[in-house]
Amino acid sequence: MKTNYFFAVIVSSLSIMTAQSQFKTVPYTDGNQKLEGLAANPKKANPKKAGVLILPAWMGIDAHSKESAQELSKLGYYVFVADIYGVGNRPVNTQEAGQKAGYFKNNYKEYQKRIQLALDQLIKSGANPNEIAVIGYCFGGSGALEAARGNFNVKGVVSFHGGLGRDAARSIEPIKPKVLVLHGADDFYVPETEIKAFQEEMRTSKADWQMVYYADAVHAFTHKDAGNDKSKGVAYNEKADKRSWRAMKDFFNELFK
Repeated sequence: MKTNYFFAVIVSSLSIMTAQSQFKTVPYTDGNQKLEGLAANPKKANPKKAGVLILPAWMGIDAHSKESAQELSKLGYYVFVADIYGVGNRPVNTQEAGQKAGYFKNNYKEYQKRIQLALDQLIKSGANPNEIAVIGYCFGGSGALEAARGNFNVKGVVSFHGGLGRDAARSIEPIKPKVLVLHGADDFYVPETEIKAFQEEMRTSKADWQMVYYADAVHAFTHKDAGNDKSKGVAYNEKADKRSWRAMKDFFNELFK
């Protein structure tokens, strides 16, 4: 019995080490700003060595983005979780997060630059530079759309409950990456005027775009730590979470077929 017990403990420990070994902290820079992203390489890559860049929500790299990276790597994708804020600049509370995320939303070219730097790291980790998708949550969802607007060399982008707005003074250019927006039907943080302006932008840009609404879902519906109180405008919705993940996987099957 003791032998079996110690054998089980050893096997369990090795399993934990194996799971952890898939994740690697990757230092990189934007000028003098140190950045620190997270890479998750698959044990068995998909035939095209496709990669997925994850843009986290406004608090930066969190448990949710790590969980997504783990699940995507299990599906055979090379994954990189971007560090948008940088070492020493990560928010410590939601007030700071709002300010820092707001800065990048208002200075979209700097946001696009940080996204491109993270894409470079994803490619260095082994992903095929011509077989890449970008996904993002909330603030990161806004970033995924910026990757499309910037016509980065990616096949498609997915925005989970992200902001859709853009400065009306910006010119609308043709968008080449395919766009998938997964949106809470009751998300009052994204007003109807913003939704209509976004959809008109997609039409004007001749984008290949889709927008899926999820019933009874508000902002951050994929975040398990968001609570269940819809009245606050931020809440987890298990059904919408699972449905949106399936929608993303179907989208990827189309992109990387």
